[in-house]
Amino acid sequence: MNKPTILVIDDEPQIRKLLEITLESNDYNVILAENGTSGIKATALNNPDLILLDLDLPDKNGHEVLSELRQWHNKSIIILSVINNENDIVHALDNGATDYINKPFRSAELLARIRLAIKSNNTSSNNQIITIGDLEIDLAAMTLKKNNELLKLTSTEYNLLTLFVKYEGRTLTHQFILKEIWGIPYQTETQYLRVFVGNLRKKIEDNPNQPKHLITVSGIGYRLQ
Repeated sequence: MNKPTILVIDDEPQIRKLLEITLESNDYNVILAENGTSGIKATALNNPDLILLDLDLPDKNGHEVLSELRQWHNKSIIILSVINNENDIVHALDNGATDYINKPFRSAELLARIRLAIKSNNTSSNNQIITIGDLEIDLAAMTLKKNNELLKLTSTEYNLLTLFVKYEGRTLTHQFILKEIWGIPYQTETQYLRVFVGNLRKKIEDNPNQPKHLITVSGIGYRLQ
């Protein structure tokens, strides 16, 4: 079985070296790039399974690199940055980043996020039955089962769930979800979204107050895991 390939785009030599050692010791092929231009070229040449992208690059802003890559590269891109600004996080996620991790990072958490992101690459769009823990979503029949028991969802709850399934493992911002489900005029109605997420959690979670499937990313949005 081929090892997944990860491209690291970061201008700090010590970070590149740390990531190279960590990733190779966990059975990944690693490609290193020290700036945005070389990172874009490396992506075109190698089609990596996942990209770890810093935002503070010497030649291009990381947001610009992300936008350029997202025009033609559809695999996972995780932002790995010292920038811990909510606007930057939301902007990156809305621009197509799969996840956002702050430096300094914990290796175990980074590896777990990488595994989840690569798994999402391999979820076939043709797969009509999706299993996530004790949930089974039949996209063709438009049904949901929990522990083999059929659950009744409203059309909005179902649309919300299938949006999360489509982007399983990826943090979706409030604005993105509202735009996708209700349209652009509703992009600021975050309280509206909380109500529907709360209703959906009552049906899919064992304990809606401690969700294990539909996770809140504080101040940003939600993630299905």
